Amino acid sequence: MTKYIFVTGGVVSSIGKGIAAASIGRILRNRGFSVTMQKLDPYINVDAGTMNPFQHGEVFVTDDGTETDLDLGHYERFIDANLNRYSSVTTGSVYSEVIAKERRGDYLGGCVQMIPHITNEIKDRIRAAGANPPVDIVIGEIGGTVGDIEGQVFIEAIRQFRKEVGNSNCLNVHVTLIPEVGPWGEIKTKPTQHSVMKLREMGIQPDILICRTKRPISDEMREKISLFCDVSKEGVVESMDVDSIYEVPLVYEDMGLTSLVVGRLGLPDRPANLEQWREIVRRIKEPTYEVAVGVVGKYTDNGDAYISIGEALKHGGIANDAKVSLQWIDSENLDEGDVSAALSGLDAVVVAGGFGKRGIEGKIRSVQYARETQTPYLGLCLGMQMAVIEFARNVCGIGEANSEEMDPTTPEPVIHILPEQKLVTDMGATMRLGEYRCQLVAGTLAERVYGEPVVMERHRHRYELNNEYRERLAKGGMICSGLSPDYRLVEIVEVPDHPYFIATQFHPEFKSRPNRAHPLFQGVIEAAVRRSGGRKCGAASSADGDRA
Repeated sequence: MTKYIFVTGGVVSSIGKGIAAASIGRILRNRGFSVTMQKLDPYINVDAGTMNPFQHGEVFVTDDGTETDLDLGHYERFIDANLNRYSSVTTGSVYSEVIAKERRGDYLGGCVQMIPHITNEIKDRIRAAGANPPVDIVIGEIGGTVGDIEGQVFIEAIRQFRKEVGNSNCLNVHVTLIPEVGPWGEIKTKPTQHSVMKLREMGIQPDILICRTKRPISDEMREKISLFCDVSKEGVVESMDVDSIYEVPLVYEDMGLTSLVVGRLGLPDRPANLEQWREIVRRIKEPTYEVAVGVVGKYTDNGDAYISIGEALKHGGIANDAKVSLQWIDSENLDEGDVSAALSGLDAVVVAGGFGKRGIEGKIRSVQYARETQTPYLGLCLGMQMAVIEFARNVCGIGEANSEEMDPTTPEPVIHILPEQKLVTDMGATMRLGEYRCQLVAGTLAERVYGEPVVMERHRHRYELNNEYRERLAKGGMICSGLSPDYRLVEIVEVPDHPYFIATQFHPEFKSRPNRAHPLFQGVIEAAVRRSGGRKCGAASSADGDRA
């Protein structure tokens, strides 16, 4: 029988439930168990696709085109598995399905209620996650904080679920905060006690408490938490801040959490295979080289808006034994003035995705700087479109080159809307989404970096390179090196007389993992190391002066 672990959070939001859940998934994968993960989000949006990245962070896209919460990105990176639509459950999607069933008459005229109809739909989706494909363990994270009114139905659903599958097949993990208060930094357990009290009022007794803390928890404090929260002493797990999120699974393993989890679930306590993960952490903490990479984007005020890009660049650093020092650069600040003042100290430039015309000229100027100064460049989605516009304007002499997204009446639409998108009116789940095949042109940088002729990559866009301009771009020297199987859509462009200039219509960051850096990110960091002259970690650089 599939085993289930539910992770809840208390006291404050952003406490780290996602990393805790993903880390539990990793330590179980290290023991040889098959794992999938699921986010149960209380928001009424059907999915995350229409959410503002300033408020909610990035929208992560799965292979099957589901637009999800950014936590699914953490899940995939930690457990090294591709998730799907069964891994994302929202209040909006649950209610939509229940209402659709009611309209069809599936409930035979019954009064549709929170219990049992909404809770049954949630439980069905939890079971579906464990069956598509079948796995040993499902880890479900409940979004929000225990006590939030919008999350109550999910708490009730997992209470019922444990009753149905039995205590031996279900485990409740609660992540909570041990704060320091007062002028002497006194550590307080009372918030944890109240959080657990609230959870127990809702019918759930946690088996394990993961206590986020700045300082070590004393044995006396662990005893106190155990007594007042009715959790075994070994079930009170200390979770201090670490240098890298990828250290957390090793911390959990060293504290005996894996053995506790498998013991409670009646699973075999297999030896842990930690060699690969320990090497990942070693390279993060003790790198040989250091490079400075600037990420030019529209949503840099929210660190979560480009979180997959940041992580993918770090993965590229792991693969190259290099520390990647990231600079987040607001493209709007580059619309005018001296671009070199912001970019001159960098070893590579990445132009990220986004929507709308704000800050677009700053992105175009960043592309021009990287191309003309031979700085390694990677463009992602909108970053590819901006590379095309810049090249058309400044190399091919198409002075009014633009995108129909930025200027619907532009006389030179080198970027135009996908034909199938022209009549689309709804915003949610209507873009070109999910995984598509890409043919790589032989002898190009793209083929060399990937090392294979065909790749599968994830998309999220409405606009594309206008085929009417492909020949003019080619004459100028831009190569369309990645194409859809029917050769209709351009997926990758590159400039050959450059150390590393490549841009993609898709989002390679979604498929990068700490143990398997995406080839394009591994390539751009390798090029950055070359540009830096193999600068050793800790050595002074021009970028350090620019940042000071």
